[in-house]
Amino acid sequence: MEPILPLTTLLRNPGKVKDAAKESIVRITEHGEGAYIFATEESFEAYVRRQREEAAFEERLARSVEQGLEEAEAGRVSDDLEGLFARVEAKFEEETHDG
Repeated sequence: MEPILPLTTLLRNPGKVKDAAKESIVRITEHGEGAYIFATEESFEAYVRRQREEAAFEERLARSVEQGLEEAEAGRVSDDLEGLFARVEAKFEEETHDG
């Protein structure tokens, strides 16, 4: 969880904010409302990288769900669980060796 600190902490104890910023971005509030973000370049880059990875995962998940719904609507379904797992494992192996 990202630290949330009041602006007075930044003014009175900047070392505390700087130390927290080494681990993650720090949200600074002013009058109880979100106002600023404080971060080291490394923690900011890590934050941006995580956000991109999460967005890419969500996009892949949405496409997979959509594809699954299309397959089900087209009647391409099966109750062969063992066969399903075998196909998934084969696909995973194929993608792992190709990429």
